[in-house]
Amino acid sequence: MALSKSPRVTMNDGNTIPVLGFGTYAPKSVPKSESEMATKVAIEVGFRHIDGAFLYENEKEVGRAIRAKIADGTVTREEIFYTGKLWSTHHRPELVRPALEETLKNLQLDYIDLYIIHWPVSFKPDKDKFPLDENQKVIGDSVDLSDTWEALEKCKDAGLVKSIGVSNFNRRLLEMILNKPGLKYKPVCNQVECHPYLNQSKLLEFCKSNDIILVAYSALGSHRETQWVDQSTPVLLEDTVLAAIAKKYNRTPAQVALRYQIQRGVVVLAKSFTEKRIKENFQVFEFQLTPEDMKVIDDLNKDLRYLTLNQCQEFPNYPFNDEY
Repeated sequence: MALSKSPRVTMNDGNTIPVLGFGTYAPKSVPKSESEMATKVAIEVGFRHIDGAFLYENEKEVGRAIRAKIADGTVTREEIFYTGKLWSTHHRPELVRPALEETLKNLQLDYIDLYIIHWPVSFKPDKDKFPLDENQKVIGDSVDLSDTWEALEKCKDAGLVKSIGVSNFNRRLLEMILNKPGLKYKPVCNQVECHPYLNQSKLLEFCKSNDIILVAYSALGSHRETQWVDQSTPVLLEDTVLAAIAKKYNRTPAQVALRYQIQRGVVVLAKSFTEKRIKENFQVFEFQLTPEDMKVIDDLNKDLRYLTLNQCQEFPNYPFNDEY
């Protein structure tokens, strides 16, 4: 039986998260106004989970879209689940709450539903999101992420955010938080790149065993920006196996890739700035993949990571040097 429309799953703190989210990241070539338009369309077609970040530089536009859809009666604030992210220049404990407050000011919201550490590598506090030295190398900062986590716990206690989590953490970094003396709240989620070419099966198993939800970004591949992505990598949505399964169900390869994650117990994010695709991406609750289809898609795994942020490889907490 297919899942009901826009289902939610319960996180380890008792709050719920919609299993399908709308990603708001856009390349710099996309006008900020497009983020506002796309977010409105997403809410209109049924998305209730909106995934944003300070790094994306479009929080004001996304916030305007959310507030417009609340004002016109499409949704209530309680129906919207908004994720914000703490950027690497704000890891010092004293900078965490001011960063969250800036996000709330940009969004013009009283609270957000989820706030996560965006990237486990710390950068020097700076107005530039990637502060560079004279050799054009990113300047790091020495911060214990356990201290950053404690500052997040205080933001939760203050009612500025309902749930707290992490992103791009590997097993070692998750264990560092989970084993922290005096831990008050476990991370509710770990948001990572995850798609049929990088199915993260070991990390997913570890997260499930610790009651942490895995949230998949780049679930349809990636935007393939030359700045971040090796252009020689294969395009996920052109995969012939995905295409064949999509044809069998009279669906798109994107719908199959999203449905695959939902059936694995992964919360999945879909990004698009095209109205037709935004609508299609929400239509993943109308069909179900067979166990055989799921196995075939599992077998597409190549451990292929589109987004590597190689310029951070020398930093202590760079997460992609470990197995998982």
